[in-house]
Amino acid sequence: MKSIYKISVTGFAALMLVGTSCSKNYLEPEPLSFYAPENAYVDAAGFRAALVACARNLRNEYYGDGAPFITEQIFTDIAVEGITDKSGPAQDLNLLITPDAQLNSVDYNRIGYYWIEGYKGIKYANTIITRIDDAKYKDEAERNSILGSALFHRAFRYYRLVNQFGDVPLSLEEVSTAKVDYYTTKREVILQKMKEDMEFAAKWVTDNVSRGEVTKGAVNHLLTKINLALGKFDDAIASASAVITGSPYSLMTARFGTTKGDLTKNLVWDLHRPDNKSLAENKEGLFMIIDRQQEGGFEGSNLMRNCVPQFYGPTNTPNGKKGLSDLATAEIPLSSMYGRGIGRLRGTSYSTQAIWDDANDLRHIKGNWMNMEDLVYNEPALKTTDPTYYGKPVQLRNAAGGLLCTDTIRSYYGWPHYKLYLPDLERTPMTGGHSDWYVFRIAETYLLRAEAYYWKGDAASAVADLNKVRVRANAAPYTAAQLNIGTILDERARELFYEEPRKCELTRIAYLFAMTGKTAYNGKTYTLANFSTDNFYYDRVKEKNVFYKNGVRTNHGDQYTMSPYHVLWPIPQAAITANVLGHINQNKGYNGAESNIPPLDKI
Repeated sequence: MKSIYKISVTGFAALMLVGTSCSKNYLEPEPLSFYAPENAYVDAAGFRAALVACARNLRNEYYGDGAPFITEQIFTDIAVEGITDKSGPAQDLNLLITPDAQLNSVDYNRIGYYWIEGYKGIKYANTIITRIDDAKYKDEAERNSILGSALFHRAFRYYRLVNQFGDVPLSLEEVSTAKVDYYTTKREVILQKMKEDMEFAAKWVTDNVSRGEVTKGAVNHLLTKINLALGKFDDAIASASAVITGSPYSLMTARFGTTKGDLTKNLVWDLHRPDNKSLAENKEGLFMIIDRQQEGGFEGSNLMRNCVPQFYGPTNTPNGKKGLSDLATAEIPLSSMYGRGIGRLRGTSYSTQAIWDDANDLRHIKGNWMNMEDLVYNEPALKTTDPTYYGKPVQLRNAAGGLLCTDTIRSYYGWPHYKLYLPDLERTPMTGGHSDWYVFRIAETYLLRAEAYYWKGDAASAVADLNKVRVRANAAPYTAAQLNIGTILDERARELFYEEPRKCELTRIAYLFAMTGKTAYNGKTYTLANFSTDNFYYDRVKEKNVFYKNGVRTNHGDQYTMSPYHVLWPIPQAAITANVLGHINQNKGYNGAESNIPPLDKI
């Protein structure tokens, strides 16, 4: 078995072994059953077990301290890295984001994770795809449904990679020997292949599967994203419509689940409760990550630790006394009520304030959304040292206008409590427990179809789809005259916090502006020739994210910076260096791009 393990490590060395200097995970043997396919892949059950491995591989993107998904958010308009007591976290992007920098660490960023795990997921899927006919099946439908699910997992990874890194190496078969001769393939070639694969999968994958498995709805949803990325807008409308009108999925519009009897809550609260996400009566989820307390071996979500402000830190009462405590035993246990956060994922004023244009929006009403002023001073010592303010609402400034919080980046901002509150049975104070998670949800399908209509110039149809989501949240509908790509991005930010890979979607849209030459709402047009120096992604982020726009500095002295070339992440240098018999291009703006050669333009 040692030789099998050696192949599993070295076969994709050029692509996967990146950022290993600060992680020993690569030294841990992977499940040997996966790398002995001749023993496992003899029937449909063996292949379904392999698909479970593909699904479990997805889970780690969203969960744990410093989850990789945070990196997808902090390169966008909605958030920044909020850790302010040290250098290293991805804030000064111009300085820190380079091909040979630390690219896979909780203390820095998780760009390298996406490269490593993206190609691991592709490797797992390719093993199934290559060996699909090694097993016996009851009929053609069973074979093709398994194949279609494996194709989905491969396409899912490639969709993310080409919108994170642009042109990347394409691998379509199982790798069983050491391979260090990869070449970069053009993004659109990869996307076209993934489109063909998803069109096949859509014919065979069904919706009659367990939660966590690939569904026909998920296939058509991913196909919609791929169609959009290719600029095939009619195809995107058709694949989205297959989900919206031709499947068992629908927007939830009435209260449901274990919380529906709580009259202090509402539909939006129900939709995001751990107990409700995978219920049979919940028709919203197209593709789910399954995460349960009893599974064992997995860290909880840590979602509140990652996203809730460090409110218990440097916030005083107007009389200058320490105002807030994270003690779970406090008389007013804020850390149990809202979670003990460290402010790692810091929302921008755009995402926490500017986009909320309707006071009746259920996603932003008191109870579902928390502002710091909704907390009360709970530090136990205040009962004797400053009783006037104990139990009273938190204030940002005193009567003279002076700040009462000495770190407003990390410790003073609003957050979507209805999404982030996950009761934690493993840690005290709570940091975020186990919960299933939506990867694809039909609410996003509506917004994707709205975008496809926008690109076609059909504002009436676009706004009708957008309003399906907006009105469900009890917000007033928009008119067609208000519709532009910014309107759609605003609604995505409201509805899909910590669900959409925001950086991927912004980059995809930036590519579309460059491909189509369509004038954006800012009056600009863009081209592919200048993509790394002038793009919609950068203009959008600089417009909406005041940290990057104004070069804000942390208390530690680090400055938030960003450049147009961050539309694509750097290819990790270790992958390029290890690929000794081939050539992997570097993205423009980063060292090494001067050695690029034309990417492959066909398979």
